[in-house]
Amino acid sequence: MSTRAAIVCGVDEAGRGPLAGPVYAAAVILKRGVRLDGLADSKTLTAATREALRIEIESKALAWAVASASVMEIDTVNILQATLLAMRRAVERLAHPPGHVLIDGLHCPQLGMPARAIVRGDATVAEISAASILAKTARDRHMLDLDALYPHYGFAHNKGYATPDHIDALRRHGATPEHRHSFAPVREVVYSLF
Repeated sequence: MSTRAAIVCGVDEAGRGPLAGPVYAAAVILKRGVRLDGLADSKTLTAATREALRIEIESKALAWAVASASVMEIDTVNILQATLLAMRRAVERLAHPPGHVLIDGLHCPQLGMPARAIVRGDATVAEISAASILAKTARDRHMLDLDALYPHYGFAHNKGYATPDHIDALRRHGATPEHRHSFAPVREVVYSLF
């Protein structure tokens, strides 16, 4: 087996379900023999734990990359295709090309290398867990930036998800350019204003 073929990359996304903001994806290649304690599905970790692990992953990984697909891309091609696009972008940005890609979930993006989807891979495969953490922390930082631009929507707390306070803010203030108009709750609010 060639050296490149032995290099395994994990890929995961963050932000498929929210009503606002881009979808993010990360790709991570861990160094052989380097152990990162505490890796898990990012959704099961506290924000402080995710941030500490992010720093460790970025400093100890052989390679890592984060990418996103915009709200416009989500509304144009749908959330699944936009997620696959973000995943492909993350893999393409890696400084070391992998020989094999392991992806959390059911679907694989079009890549120029072997890839396999693994359901719940973010909880069972270290590389995917690491990617999950990088994608989640990058998206959360972006949502904090959006919160500063659009303070009425609570993005710092709800991260764009359809919480009652977010839905209420949508009804009171309408949608921002960062809202996904192809998602039913946003579409219903937007069209109810006319």
